[in-house]
Amino acid sequence: MPRRVLVDPQGPVLVEGPVEIALDDGTVVRSDRFMVAVCTCRRSRTYPWCDTSHRRRVRAVAPPEDGGR
Repeated sequence: MPRRVLVDPQGPVLVEGPVEIALDDGTVVRSDRFMVAVCTCRRSRTYPWCDTSHRRRVRAVAPPEDGGR
């Protein structure tokens, strides 16, 4: 059965669990929770799990669209 993955452009990737994540160094971490938040900004102290550190990040405001040209 496929896993559902929810992508939030302002935050983490939510994955229906349980999940295993293979890290860059070859370490595999596992969560048996029904839903996990995977950090995409790498600011989390509990990486690869999200701890909402991304909320403190100030995002650049997109420039206004130039509809007159």
